[in-house]
Amino acid sequence: MSGFNKITEQASPYRHLENMSIRELLDNMNNEDQKVPLAVQRSIPQIEKLVAAISDKMLAGGRMFYIGAGTSGRLGILDASEIPPTYGLPQGLVIGLIAGGEEAIQRPVEQAEDSWERGWADLGKFSINDKDAVIGIAASGTTPYVIGALQEARRRGIVTGCITCNYGTPLAQAAEYPVEVVVGPEFVTGSTRMKSGTAQKLVLNMISTSVMIQIGRVEDNKMVNMQLTNSKLIDRGTKMVMEKTGIKDYETAKGLLIRYGSVKKAVDNLLK
Repeated sequence: MSGFNKITEQASPYRHLENMSIRELLDNMNNEDQKVPLAVQRSIPQIEKLVAAISDKMLAGGRMFYIGAGTSGRLGILDASEIPPTYGLPQGLVIGLIAGGEEAIQRPVEQAEDSWERGWADLGKFSINDKDAVIGIAASGTTPYVIGALQEARRRGIVTGCITCNYGTPLAQAAEYPVEVVVGPEFVTGSTRMKSGTAQKLVLNMISTSVMIQIGRVEDNKMVNMQLTNSKLIDRGTKMVMEKTGIKDYETAKGLLIRYGSVKKAVDNLLK
């Protein structure tokens, strides 16, 4: 896997961190973090192509998979887990997988990411097919678990994308729609849970939010399909119903919201 510049592993430009004051540590980390949105901005044309491809698949009834290892895998699982409550999408349409399985969400699983076959095997448990799309997430772009999964998925005609933080990686070569967000060396050398992880989280937010808007899970600027899982969301939904229908009484709007289960269903039934 040589032949490209592994920027994520380059030495930190900051030396002797142990001698810095707390304020110096925080200021320097913040200075580095400010570079991340600019790196993401440079990658927007790549993100746009990936979002368009995934939206087409999901509009046709397909699913979106994230697959990664370590921090990258956890970020994918986090994003996938937030889709059903935020947008009311049924469980099982956005799925996050991590090398080592559920145990690896909280603790490392030895050598789980080094298998070229395990990633595709994990995807196979969900009967993944050419109606679906899969995004491989790996800051280094060299994780065998992720690369192997994308290579086999692409061979089978499945839409593939990736998020990596180096240029010209094996992972980017395996993906039909690579997203390369190069943020530079980390504050702590090689600690890709820092800038690289932040960049991956931003891109995941952009992908999933854009796809949900494209497939109709947002109206105006509102999450009209969100699940009513707590008092805060019920209050937010009630105010949306009031705004969209002209109902002035809070309790009446709340009753309609709870009766129908979502802002969209409440408004649609009231305005029939």
